[in-house]
Amino acid sequence: MAVRPQPATKAKTGVAGLDDILVGGLAPGHVYLLEGSPGTGKTTVALQFLLEGAKAGEKGLYITLSETEQELRNGAALHGWSIGDAVHVFELLPPENLLDEKHQQSLLYSSDLELGETTKAVFAAIDQAQPVRNVLDSLSEIRLLAQSSLRYRRQILAMKHYFAKQGATVLLLDDLTTDTNDKTVHSIAHGVIRLEGLTPTYGAERRRLRVIKYRGQSFRGGFHDFTIAEGGVQVFPRLVSGEHKTTFARDVLTSGIAQLDALLGGGIEQGSSTLLIGPAGSGKSLLALQFAVAAAERGEKAALFIFDEELSLLLDRARLLGMDLEALRDTGNLFIEQVDAAEQSPGEFTHRVRTRIDRDAVKTVVIDSLNGYRHPCRRSSFWSCTFMSCCSI
Repeated sequence: MAVRPQPATKAKTGVAGLDDILVGGLAPGHVYLLEGSPGTGKTTVALQFLLEGAKAGEKGLYITLSETEQELRNGAALHGWSIGDAVHVFELLPPENLLDEKHQQSLLYSSDLELGETTKAVFAAIDQAQPVRNVLDSLSEIRLLAQSSLRYRRQILAMKHYFAKQGATVLLLDDLTTDTNDKTVHSIAHGVIRLEGLTPTYGAERRRLRVIKYRGQSFRGGFHDFTIAEGGVQVFPRLVSGEHKTTFARDVLTSGIAQLDALLGGGIEQGSSTLLIGPAGSGKSLLALQFAVAAAERGEKAALFIFDEELSLLLDRARLLGMDLEALRDTGNLFIEQVDAAEQSPGEFTHRVRTRIDRDAVKTVVIDSLNGYRHPCRRSSFWSCTFMSCCSI
């Protein structure tokens, strides 16, 4: 047997947000279940998992029972990926004689023979490839061949023991098309990740995931939003304020209007959250813009997240009031983003705000308005920045 490269402490999945949720990734040498309805992104995550291993010099094997190799490669190409020699694809399809009625068994059910042949073919492919990372897609085919919960459980147990001897990190995919209530693999797998797709009354479909089980390991629980776009799956970990407590200087953010700053006792304290509330047309947006503009003019970084107003209209209106937002944006001190609440999940929006703060060192954030963003979201003051939100009454 060839000597395999030693994996890192944890096997990264290739999805940064998921690795964050799993506190580093998957413990190597174990079997994990990745389940979800068709279209929720299981295959994409599995490919990212294998490609991430290839970057680390780990050989990967994708065993497909429900999809052709060409379909798999075409799907990878749509994300800009090339499945090279480091990732071997083994396409396991029913033999032609099993599709011919003349060769159907009369004394033995064909499923009995198919299950045994399928298992042997899977083991033979693994023995030949000697993968460090392995994906089996999907368990629904094996469940149908087993035809009973007892046989299915025994088959999965046999596979688990075989995988354990190989020392590979294994992802078992389940599309939940046969029996959504069958929790057989949940008790056998070292970890279970579920992907879900939601269709709201209005707006784009939403996707979320949850780590149901991770034996002997800590992880971030609860639901986490994610999207599938060109380039793969992007996961937005749920924000937990207790994980980001820090200390910083409590400086004062001024508006540049002496009278207003005097009313506020000098200005707004950094690290605080301020809600501007009032009827439409009372000047909430203008007041919030004043603080952001003053910060940008001082050389600090500020970000505007606009929900309700069309961006070009806001820029024109601000210009008429003597605030050249475009010029400040060109300096790199002011970031302006239009947000479509119908097309974006709360987790994705939170990620956009965090990216501006972590990557671009933004110290002042304006969200206009809360009427456009009503989804529950933990906006915390643990960052050393100031939040300002507008809300009409």
